Amino acid sequence: QVQLVECGGGLVQAGGSLRLSCAASERTFSSYVRGWFRPAPGKEREFVAAISGNSGSTYYSDSVKGRFTISDDNVKKTVYLQMNSLKTEDTAVYYCAARSTDITGFASYRYWGQGTQVTVSS
Repeated sequence: QVQLVECGGGLVQAGGSLRLSCAASERTFSSYVRGWFRPAPGKEREFVAAISGNSGSTYYSDSVKGRFTISDDNVKKTVYLQMNSLKTEDTAVYYCAARSTDITGFASYRYWGQGTQVTVSS
């Protein structure tokens, strides 16, 4: 069982930046697909970004592409989500997840963190 702990959320003005971190308890974390999700209207959890375990390939939803960057530090067993040019519609609880056979499908991810709140004010 892999435990995930997110941090880095907070309150920021529109146009500002935040960096979320997701630290894992096990070294195997680095070999998995790791993603970030958030709730959205009509969806339990909406795909935001993901990074693969082997090639380090990255994937983004259209709504965050060009503004958010996902990266990892395998020594620290941590995945990051750098969020720039934040918009009020980015306000949500952001969840880190790991181990999946479907990059964008939240239901296929096996491990989840508790979430961290991001609030973007106008």
